[in-house]
Amino acid sequence: MSYIYSCKKLLALVSLLGFIAACSDSDEQAVTEMAMDSLVSAEWLNEHLNDPDLVVLDCTVLVQMGGEGGYSISSGRASYEDGHIPTAGFADLMGDLSDSESPYQFAVPSPEVFANAMNALGVNDNSRVVLYDSSGSAWAARVWWMLRWIGFDRAALLDGGLAAWTSAGYPMSTEAAIRPAGTLTVALRPELIVDKDEVHAAIGDDSVNIIDALSEPVYRGDVTMYARPGHIAGASNVPMSSLLDDAGHFRPRNELDELLVGDRDTRSITYCGGGIAASANAFVMTRQGFTDVAVYTASLQEWASDESLPMEVALDPDAEQE
Repeated sequence: MSYIYSCKKLLALVSLLGFIAACSDSDEQAVTEMAMDSLVSAEWLNEHLNDPDLVVLDCTVLVQMGGEGGYSISSGRASYEDGHIPTAGFADLMGDLSDSESPYQFAVPSPEVFANAMNALGVNDNSRVVLYDSSGSAWAARVWWMLRWIGFDRAALLDGGLAAWTSAGYPMSTEAAIRPAGTLTVALRPELIVDKDEVHAAIGDDSVNIIDALSEPVYRGDVTMYARPGHIAGASNVPMSSLLDDAGHFRPRNELDELLVGDRDTRSITYCGGGIAASANAFVMTRQGFTDVAVYTASLQEWASDESLPMEVALDPDAEQE
């Protein structure tokens, strides 16, 4: 009788251990399914669009180019209201995601103000966030970088942006996203955003690379978009546009490695006109294994307007040598 009882106890124990193992496997599978790369495809987003922890945000800002390097900028809210990826909210880089008191466009707000704006969009500490825009992903990258700045690492860009979504034939929506407010903890990484003093100190410092993300004509000084032509003294040029293919997708990793040379552990500071394209460069550099990247968010808006800060123009490589 005791032998039969012992066998029953053993069988029960084996069943219990099997159940625990199954639960553990299930939990492990759930974690795996929850994982998300920092760059996702339209197909991935379509498959996961209704995941309860996923927050999708449209970060569009509209830029209209004019003659002689001029341009105008307007909020993308109207285009968002005309049609956006279903469930997406609107992250307003011309509104509460920037410091309206600053003389410079797209100035970074305080960490707490930015976190509160993300909270209002439904972002929690445990959320996964997919960011996109309608033009080149730089605006989305700026929001991605600010999220990283406050310590949030569960965000991704939609590769190819809104165009990738519509090209795949996925539906659009005009319904505004309604999400309960979230709670986002700030664990600031102050080294991810730098000011002009740190940039100035980096000039001539071989332990720091300064990278201009603007187009080659602007970098060279052939086209003037800011108060002075050219680039920050000593900066190299990796145009943000060079990181994308003709369809607006980020290039394969091996091609990006050829564009982004240098020691992956060296301090790197990216800049552009207002820290937008520079954020896309910083995003790609981080994905490519650079471990110490910062964005000079005020960029040439601030730098070029201060005559005391050094700038250079580049010689035209096609010009005849005397």
